Amino acid sequence: MTHYDILIIGAGISGIGAAIRLKQSGIDNFAILEKGDALGGTWRDNTYPGCACDVPSALYSYSFAPNREWSRLFAGQEEIRRYIERTADRHDIPGHVQFGTEVERAQWNEDTRRWTVATTAGTVTSDAIIAAAGPWNEPLVPDVPGLDTFNGEVFHSSRWNHGFDLTGRRVAVVGTGASAVQFVPAIAPQVAELHLYQRTAQWVLPKPDVALRGVERTILRRVPGAIRALRRVEYAIMESLGLGFRHPWILKVVQQIGKAQLLIQVRDHELRKSLTPDYTLGCKRLLMSNTYYPALTRPNVEVHANAVASVRGNVVVGTDGEKREVDAIVFGTGFHILDMPIGARVFDGEGRSLDDHWKGSPQAYLGTTVAGFPNAFVLLGPALGTGHTSAFMILEAQLDYVMQALTHARSNGWSRWEPRREVQDAFNAQVQEALATTVYNAGGCQSYFLDVNGRNSFNWPWSTDRMRRRLGRFDESAYTVSTHHRTGLVTSPPE
Repeated sequence: MTHYDILIIGAGISGIGAAIRLKQSGIDNFAILEKGDALGGTWRDNTYPGCACDVPSALYSYSFAPNREWSRLFAGQEEIRRYIERTADRHDIPGHVQFGTEVERAQWNEDTRRWTVATTAGTVTSDAIIAAAGPWNEPLVPDVPGLDTFNGEVFHSSRWNHGFDLTGRRVAVVGTGASAVQFVPAIAPQVAELHLYQRTAQWVLPKPDVALRGVERTILRRVPGAIRALRRVEYAIMESLGLGFRHPWILKVVQQIGKAQLLIQVRDHELRKSLTPDYTLGCKRLLMSNTYYPALTRPNVEVHANAVASVRGNVVVGTDGEKREVDAIVFGTGFHILDMPIGARVFDGEGRSLDDHWKGSPQAYLGTTVAGFPNAFVLLGPALGTGHTSAFMILEAQLDYVMQALTHARSNGWSRWEPRREVQDAFNAQVQEALATTVYNAGGCQSYFLDVNGRNSFNWPWSTDRMRRRLGRFDESAYTVSTHHRTGLVTSPPE
């Protein structure tokens, strides 16, 4: 049976970033298990029309691999995917990836102090695992009564069917989140009818996106430190916005910009009323678009300010009883960000899964390690999500922590380490107390940040700087550790 020092699950931005940091630290005996056939994760899977990032490009990248060739302030999907692939190639990561290999079960073995990982390509073992599948991995499709009777085309935005031509079709779009705000304006001009089912109105701010041409791109390419300076400016702007997430009254001021955009772009009073949220900006994911509202005013677009109740053959029935016959249904309903599929596939030494431990409310210590699961790390894990900054910022803070943990393990001959339960519980109690006054919890909405138990298991309630400080120092006293004399990662200190 093949043995690795470390197994990484997922080859998106998290898995690639982890692999690069491992190589930089001198650890080369690792593999990335990727169920897909290419790198990129969410930027490989999401290819819907208009797909782009809602975080500024310079900030949405690895700090150790700046991209001086961005074509826009907010890059599109294809450009981001190419950046991820180039970065992986530059650090010789593809040779470590086992494509088409899905993890079926990873279980800790207390006797051998190793992980046994069963995959679709066979079983392997490792001293440690890094779960890097992320929260934007598996699409969430609501259980709509009668959907199985629909004989038209049905797909989720993250699994866009490019083989189905929407031109001249009648299309129902279910959901008005970050993906829908992008693809609705892209498809509205080509479809015969577009029926948008909006369960909750969203705050949409103007997107300060411009193309970078001529002198701007020359400066980024040739002026030393220019891209880092842009990154710092973007970070400062996003952190200023983040202050409002912790003090909601600030966002009530910011949301006036959203109201102004809605007033300017939607002249019809009744439609504008349907599109006006009744909660504080930031309670749900912050959305930005310059084209979403204008698309909804097109004569072939109808906004249904309610959810879908059922599907009867080719007829979509709203909760208001209105019926519309359509040829296709597109779900823009997000992902399993809290009930992540990885939770049902990772098991402790007694055979209990992460899901069994979490009982619907994911918890970890510093969003990275979980009591009861030795030698395991979760990237972009519970309580680390923010509404304002880049996933790369969170990821790199975590990777600093992961590498410190591995350095301690190698230097001290640890064969087993896991956070103390009481330390993990104390951290999560702090998080929940701090979340109570943030816009996530006190903004007046029912957001996808709240899990099935009504607990916010997703958000970090403080600044990104505080996150970096907390994750910037590995505290051995927070862990239960033990040693075991055998060869492998834990007894091979770095040179």
